[in-house]
Amino acid sequence: MIYPTDKTMNLFFTYTKEEIDKIGNTIIYLSEKIPLLSKTKALKLIYLIEETSVKKFGLPILNLKFFVWMYGPVTKDIFIDLSSNPILLNEYIKREERDGNSYISPNKAFSDDEFSDNEMAVIDLVIDTFKNYTAEQLVKLTHREHSLWYKTAKENNVLDLLENKQLNNTEIEIDFSRLLEGDDYKKEIYLQHREFLNVSRSLKL
Repeated sequence: MIYPTDKTMNLFFTYTKEEIDKIGNTIIYLSEKIPLLSKTKALKLIYLIEETSVKKFGLPILNLKFFVWMYGPVTKDIFIDLSSNPILLNEYIKREERDGNSYISPNKAFSDDEFSDNEMAVIDLVIDTFKNYTAEQLVKLTHREHSLWYKTAKENNVLDLLENKQLNNTEIEIDFSRLLEGDDYKKEIYLQHREFLNVSRSLKL
């Protein structure tokens, strides 16, 4: 497991080397396929990859937790790591400044060793569908009415606060199982997978 140290003390969760490798290579792949990839665009695409994978197969690819933030859904540790020179993902990516803006670029070539064919198909689908969207357009897409972000924020009485920029972030987690209402088979796959992850991570703490 990767535990908080003097360099990673702000981590909210612990990660295995395999999990970090998969996250890092996903962002490498995004940055190779999408020129001038910003932090916000990368975070939105990572969310859409997870959402698409859960819808299609009942399983996420990266096993990240997402929370209802003003510009969310946001996965906390990756947001923090991409907000300055990466620490958690420094082996995989770096930030570059161009014309006053920050962009993500790879530190090494992409490796697909950790990915199945189905996972790569999902990632390619998300890239093909959304590569020409701006970061602002992707935020609006993930905030559209009936999206998980919108419904979760509304049900927890924070929607107006977030939309009016009176609240930046919350500890309210996005529940991907809600994407699978009406599909009991996929929903059971997802819930069993989450239970396995929670038990596995608790045993390694």
